[in-house]
Amino acid sequence: MKIARTALALALAAALPAAAKPAELASAQQAARVLFWNEAQKLDGFAHMERQFRFHTVRHGAKVHPLPLGKPIALSVTVDGKTMPIDRFMAEQKFAGVLVIKDGRIRLEKYAFGYGPHGRWTSFSVAKSLTSTLVGAAIKDGAIRSLDDAVTDYLPGLKGSGYDGVTVRQVLTMTSGVAWNEDYTDRKSDVARFFSQPEVPGVDPTVAYMRTLPREAAPGTKWLYKTGETNLIGALVSAATHKSLSEYLSEKIWRPWGMEQDAVWMTDGKGQEPGGCCISVSLRDYGRIGEFMRTGGNAALPKGWIADATRKHADIDDPGRGYGYQWWTEDSGAFNAIGIFGQMIHIDPARRLVIVTSGAWPSAVSRKGSAARQALIDAVVAALPG
Repeated sequence: MKIARTALALALAAALPAAAKPAELASAQQAARVLFWNEAQKLDGFAHMERQFRFHTVRHGAKVHPLPLGKPIALSVTVDGKTMPIDRFMAEQKFAGVLVIKDGRIRLEKYAFGYGPHGRWTSFSVAKSLTSTLVGAAIKDGAIRSLDDAVTDYLPGLKGSGYDGVTVRQVLTMTSGVAWNEDYTDRKSDVARFFSQPEVPGVDPTVAYMRTLPREAAPGTKWLYKTGETNLIGALVSAATHKSLSEYLSEKIWRPWGMEQDAVWMTDGKGQEPGGCCISVSLRDYGRIGEFMRTGGNAALPKGWIADATRKHADIDDPGRGYGYQWWTEDSGAFNAIGIFGQMIHIDPARRLVIVTSGAWPSAVSRKGSAARQALIDAVVAALPG
């Protein structure tokens, strides 16, 4: 799927020991080489990010949202003319987890590479869609007055930069007009430099970098994928609510909706979670996120928020698809949260269907991997019609 090419480019240094003390854990600013991990490092690291990075915990509550078992499906997937059972497909395509939920019931749940029901897997850019949902909660709470407010109203450190006159809505839809280079093969790109810059005392690290960027188009006229802008959204939510993203997510979604396990969210040196990346969640709780969105969310969100967030607001030059409030949209009405290395929550309200994949692809962005993932979606739809 073409949308995968615009995912986050984060990177890690070599994995720290499993027994690392909190003081030894790296911050998000030190996460600069994850694209260069070998397969073994990815398979271990993606499942245990909290062993290596500073993090906040997203606490779950006593209530668990039920995901009862439905009738299992025996799934086969056809890739490049070759049909194979799901276990072989996952092994060949480096998927560590696949979950299929239909009508709120688990119809398929598979794990590989040592991952299992009690583990967690990193989200990469799937986190963007969660961060945008917290914007809706902050609007419901009155902490953010309107999407048409200037982003500088909440992040005054951006005043005098390319973000003057840019609205919260334009940052949410990545149409700010501010220049950005998301090329994760280029060590000098913004996305590579963003996570390797030294911290500026007294300044939020995201604001410190993003305020240096020039404007290249009038606000609202050009869509350009920018991980840094989702990190701005995260900083904005924290500034508006006076709460960490982890605390706010726990309060508004994790506990009331009934997530089964705690999640962990990487933090920078100042304790701010990067809104565009790096929350680690269990496979079933990713599925619960999908069900939350599919069924209309909860009272924490304004009426109509999900429908608005998951419709096309920006043209991404990909026929049949678009971009909403940090959700990838499809003209069919389905929508997706997508992350590099194979992460996905696919939500199809018309089919009452949620599909989750957790992956460790050989490369961050892969046309072959994206095509295989679409083949998986097609196989599930064929197996569960109606």
